[in-house]
Amino acid sequence: MFSLDAKMAWRNLWRNPRRSILTLAAIAFATLLLVFMLSWQFGSYETMINAAVKGSTGHLQVQARDYHEKKEMEMVIDDPEAVAALIESLPEVTAFTFRGAAFALAASEERTYGTAILGIDAQRENRVSELKARVRDGHYLQGDEGYTAFLGGILAANLRVVPGDEITLLGQGRDGSVAATAVTVSGTFRTGQDIIDRATLYLRLEDFQETFAMAGAVHQIVIVGRTLDAVPRIKAALQSGIARLGRDRELVVLDWSELAPGLLQSIKLDLVSGFIFYLILIVVVAFSILNTFLMVVLERGREFGVLLAIGVTPQRLSRLLLLESAALTALGLISGILLGSLVTWYYQVHGIVFSGASEMLRQFGLPERIYPRLSLLSIAVGAGLVFVITWLTALYPAGRVKRISILEAMKQ
Repeated sequence: MFSLDAKMAWRNLWRNPRRSILTLAAIAFATLLLVFMLSWQFGSYETMINAAVKGSTGHLQVQARDYHEKKEMEMVIDDPEAVAALIESLPEVTAFTFRGAAFALAASEERTYGTAILGIDAQRENRVSELKARVRDGHYLQGDEGYTAFLGGILAANLRVVPGDEITLLGQGRDGSVAATAVTVSGTFRTGQDIIDRATLYLRLEDFQETFAMAGAVHQIVIVGRTLDAVPRIKAALQSGIARLGRDRELVVLDWSELAPGLLQSIKLDLVSGFIFYLILIVVVAFSILNTFLMVVLERGREFGVLLAIGVTPQRLSRLLLLESAALTALGLISGILLGSLVTWYYQVHGIVFSGASEMLRQFGLPERIYPRLSLLSIAVGAGLVFVITWLTALYPAGRVKRISILEAMKQ
């Protein structure tokens, strides 16, 4: 019985090929657009997260408890090597580095500015961030050059210094003492983010620890994993390992979403606004499907009357219409998924260039070429939304068939 109904549904579908093809094209286009746009969104989110990771935060950080909120000098990791040994045992970690952080006054011969001082391991930092690739003038910090500073280009311009000039730093050490030193500018960098370039100065970690009386301690251990998907597993393993060390009351592990909550909120906001647009698109497609099947019911009223008169049940007629709807939806979904995957794959390889907005993107640390990310999730969500809406739309005309009067249908 079902096989016969399926054959009849397929035959009826092509009794008006123009209408069926237009409806199929509408479903395919909606699916294509959803697959591409969702892949685009997921790809842009990954780009944004990776930009934040490479710019400053890393995928994860180990810090003293409450340091992220208070940023107090005395909140330190006093034995970073013990935690480093734990991190090195995790196969999904690709790199990590130590950092110290303080606030101080930076003074040249002409001007004085407040600045954020970061002490970094110059070699390890290269594997975690892109700082070395951002050199504008001079050169990056080197292991054999003591008491040198690598500072943002805007800060250097404000202080009116160039590589080779000397600046004085004045702040407060971990123990409350006065932290003061003179450093030579080794070079300047340009990240494209003015907030960083205007107020950031890097020292070698050894110089930072000596100047600010750190006694070998650090404020942050910055960690980069193989992929974003590995971050929850790394975090769980680190939390477990720190608990075994007996340091869980002193140290915490924060992932990128906790280190950059504003980024997470912007992603959520963009996702919600995107789904509103997708819903509007799907509603338009749904009305197209509804119109198609209502026309089917109206045009085939006499046919339905004859079928009812010879004993076909209303339930079977409804099933026949639902089979026609399912066949049309399936064809549209398959076509849309294939076309959407091909379009997305092309741009996933070549990227989409926003040359006119490159300056604005740099302000957020983003490249001018962004790549969509095709995934099972983007395919499943896009196709699933279209399938659910079109199927619900087909229920109304299928239910209307059950209320057809034989006499009224035969008069058509």
